[in-house]
Amino acid sequence: MRIFLTGATGFIGSALVPELIGAGHEVIGMTRSDGGARALEAAGAKAYRGTLEDPESLRKGALEADGVIHTAFDHDFSRFAENCQKDARAIAALGAALAGSDRPLIITSGTGMGNAEFGELGSEDVFNTSHPNPRVASELAGQTLLDEDINVSVVRLPQVHDTFKQGLITPLIEITRQKGLAAYVGEGRNRWPAGHLSDVARLYRLAIERAESGARYNAVAEEGVEAREIAEAIGRGLKLPVRSISREEAAAHFGWLSIFTTIDFPASSAKTQAVLGWRPTGPSLISDLNAMQY
Repeated sequence: MRIFLTGATGFIGSALVPELIGAGHEVIGMTRSDGGARALEAAGAKAYRGTLEDPESLRKGALEADGVIHTAFDHDFSRFAENCQKDARAIAALGAALAGSDRPLIITSGTGMGNAEFGELGSEDVFNTSHPNPRVASELAGQTLLDEDINVSVVRLPQVHDTFKQGLITPLIEITRQKGLAAYVGEGRNRWPAGHLSDVARLYRLAIERAESGARYNAVAEEGVEAREIAEAIGRGLKLPVRSISREEAAAHFGWLSIFTTIDFPASSAKTQAVLGWRPTGPSLISDLNAMQY
């Protein structure tokens, strides 16, 4: 399959390129820079110049492909809601290129969209359209395409990790460094699901090979790692004290990240594993946090 991959030089995309090529697929990787183009060509992919800000470049890239995997996202969290809307426009542009065909489009969302209520185990069968996380815009855009008979499926991400990055935990580490304190809220029993980068890349490949319209997949290896355990690992790594703070203190301490540090959003991948035969085998989140160079 000839696959157009957005975010091809990003954290997930860089792992997905060799995963796809190793399985016999041809990759057209989107990049905005000369350095990115050189990296893609060195990895065996075809470089394609485009950006999220240019929907026409997305549409033209998708027209060249047998299928599309969309992993690109603007991670400027100071403009998170705006960037989620930008992602929705990107999904619409990619879908427009695939209209009238059965070529698959895999989009990216978060496992929180499968939490009907905070604290309940998120599942693939639930899409909480009223979720307060602005990233819900991505799945809403995908649903619009599904209603237009475009072959769309969703990979929902937990905290994707290796020893270099760990999803939202990466900015949490920087906040901890700045504050001089590894904090958690209350008892720290709220949970974050997690999945290793290598397992997540394999899941994307399996999803596009299956090409099941309307499917949702949770890229979850660990259903929920407690916030206190995460804070303790960060504290060990940075050699900083670890302690609880109150919910009232959270906004001042964590800033924009506070919404994620005060909610409980575990998630299951039972259906994903059963449907795709996907079995996570990578290291755990805490083992990666313990092994990283701080």
